[in-house]
Amino acid sequence: MISRNLRHLRLYLWVASTGSLTQSAEACHVSQPAVTQAIGKLENEAGGPLFDRTRQGFFVTPRGEVLANRVRRAFALLDPALSDISPRLRLTATTAQLQGLVAVHETENFTLAARRLGLAQPTVHRAISQLEQEAGRNLFERTAFGLIAGRATRTLVQAVMLAFRELDQLESDLAELDGGEAGRIVIGALPLSRSVLLPRTLVRFRQQRPHHAVLIMDGLYDELLGGLRRGEIDMIVGALRVPAPIGDIVQEPLFSDKLTVLAGNHHPLAGRDDVSLAELKECAWVVPRQGTPARDQFDAFFAGVGQPESIIEAGSILFMREVLDNSEHLGCISSAQARAEISKGLVTEVKVKADWQARQIGLTYRASWAPTKAQELLLSLLRESVEDETL
Repeated sequence: MISRNLRHLRLYLWVASTGSLTQSAEACHVSQPAVTQAIGKLENEAGGPLFDRTRQGFFVTPRGEVLANRVRRAFALLDPALSDISPRLRLTATTAQLQGLVAVHETENFTLAARRLGLAQPTVHRAISQLEQEAGRNLFERTAFGLIAGRATRTLVQAVMLAFRELDQLESDLAELDGGEAGRIVIGALPLSRSVLLPRTLVRFRQQRPHHAVLIMDGLYDELLGGLRRGEIDMIVGALRVPAPIGDIVQEPLFSDKLTVLAGNHHPLAGRDDVSLAELKECAWVVPRQGTPARDQFDAFFAGVGQPESIIEAGSILFMREVLDNSEHLGCISSAQARAEISKGLVTEVKVKADWQARQIGLTYRASWAPTKAQELLLSLLRESVEDETL
């Protein structure tokens, strides 16, 4: 595993760009033996030579190029945010200090941050104090409610998390060179993807990558989007937002989907094709939560007569099915999610006169994201799943 010694990684990039230990030592104001020692340690951690040593200089090996690419990306994210606070921080900030910064930002408390990191509270306090001393200003406002980060600090925290995620990706890149697997793919799953798209895709992925770790994170869209932008999540699969909520993400449509109305097989409206809007308004409903594209369409459907008075908000088809089976509720949900339930005879589609708009279902990921080989495979299989079978 590559240690996150920022000083060693910066030295490595100097050697990779200049091909010279001497020039790199002079540029970084360290001794040549210090550069040699740093490169040797990185080569041990990377599992092989990073340079071909010749009389003409040091030339990067394929393994070294993999390392250089990820490290350059990490510093391209990190350095501007450090410089915005203080140019000195690019030279002095350490991984331990930046990890402490992230933990304090997330917990707003030194004691809780130390507990999260498994360190003593004075150690975390000292790390923040050192950063603030180098920056020449406070990074957190001390209030009665906790430690509150300013704008520049929040920007730095996000940059740190994204830069560290690049170094996580590096472990997977290096493992690929040796025919192994490392790292973990983290997928933010919105309701439709959990019941339709992801299960069969992951079965195919597991056939080719039997040991690669995958984590499926359920959650609300805003929570998943925040995790995506911080680097905690690699991609979100589900309904796309129109317009895109922010400019640093990419939305890739995979297929279109419309809503449908469901009922239990025993429901009085089941099988009818002349259901009026007034009758639907008087029914009890299970519908997606407010703020989702599906709920916006549901609310617009009743805009002329007023909203139904009895509503349960839920996005799970399994939950909806049980409620519909044990009551006279109606459900409004994605057609793709409902298809399996309808085909198995578990629920009945209610024919309503609604001009449901098509919703784009697809992938959301960071605009700056550079997927690993395993992540590229999963993306390819997601796309193929849509092409192989009409959803």
